[in-house]
Amino acid sequence: MKKILVVGSINMDLVTYTSKTPKIGETVLGKTFSQIPGGKGANQAVAMARLGADVSMIGRVGKDSFGEVLIEGMRRDGLKTDGIEEVEGVSTGIASIVVDDSAHNSIIVVPGANFEIDEADLERHRKMYEESDIVVHQLETPLNVVEASLKLAKDLGKTTILNPAPAKELSDEMIANVDYLIPNETELELLSGMDVRDEEDVLKAAKVLMNKGVEKLVVTLGSKGAIYIDGNETKKVNAYKVDAVDTTAAGDSFIGGLATALANGKNFEEAMEFAARVGAITVTRRGAQTSLPRLEEVENFGGRR
Repeated sequence: MKKILVVGSINMDLVTYTSKTPKIGETVLGKTFSQIPGGKGANQAVAMARLGADVSMIGRVGKDSFGEVLIEGMRRDGLKTDGIEEVEGVSTGIASIVVDDSAHNSIIVVPGANFEIDEADLERHRKMYEESDIVVHQLETPLNVVEASLKLAKDLGKTTILNPAPAKELSDEMIANVDYLIPNETELELLSGMDVRDEEDVLKAAKVLMNKGVEKLVVTLGSKGAIYIDGNETKKVNAYKVDAVDTTAAGDSFIGGLATALANGKNFEEAMEFAARVGAITVTRRGAQTSLPRLEEVENFGGRR
């Protein structure tokens, strides 16, 4: 099995479940509240570890109770945490999440220690890059650090994956160092500068990114599945029909499943199918890391489309 390195964010999710998301100036009563491990980087890394991947992570937490809980949880899941450092005087990142009865969520992220990671950290952990085969990134850490990490990984001949979330404009130089770019529809709109309303628009926007150097593009479409596009072919995998209760970590689990399958030597069609199963199970459960399935569950999943 190939080794995976995740460079990214680690948060504690403060989750409120309510019948509806409040409008500006409105107060609504919540139903329940939970503290759940999260952060897009950690979510993706934990998803991979639970699916049997050999995965390490580079990131930062505050030297506080949230940080201790998060690191201990990742270790229990089999994630290698040597690259995760504690920072004095800065809080662990938190995400305040509201989930309504339709399973839609609204999220405010306070980066905290996630924005203390710098380029020197990457060089200090260079051996982790050298020992990995696939390096996975998101955009919940400083943009210059993501750009430097992509360049370092690419210079070392590694396969690079970027989930451009939360959506930000990216330089052509940064995009050129990405092997697999995995945006959702909203992120694809921002990156391409085009409106994306249907699958035809997805293909047009994809051409814009291909012209900037993207080799392989996977666009996640929520309940409509995902589309894979490269210079030679286009493939779509339909989503499974499930009773969704919380979509918080759906994209993260899909990426975790995809990277794990690729690390296991699966072809891309098989990897997309595996990732679709992982995502389908995830949305039937509440929370971020609490919703991520283990390999046996994915292998035994009998969903329908």
